[in-house]
Amino acid sequence: MALSEAPDDAAPTVLATGRGALAEQILNIAFANGVKVRQDADLVQILGAIDVDSPIPTEAYAVVAEILSYVYRANGRAPEGFAAQHHGVAR
Repeated sequence: MALSEAPDDAAPTVLATGRGALAEQILNIAFANGVKVRQDADLVQILGAIDVDSPIPTEAYAVVAEILSYVYRANGRAPEGFAAQHHGVAR
């Protein structure tokens, strides 16, 4: 499963989903592009019912926010506008 997150979006969007060989392809594309990957079987179960190009459900916000925070930290940067929204403190 792959998620897309943009500053103008109300919520992150399911970008791609798959099982088996398709999941392997998604992972290979992510690795080839330096995208950080994190496994979370519970989240996959929740988001697995969501159509591609659909926003995540509100009950998944907290978990997805934690994952996005991990990704931003792993990449050594904060999302665009984050510092301004948080009084100049990048986390």
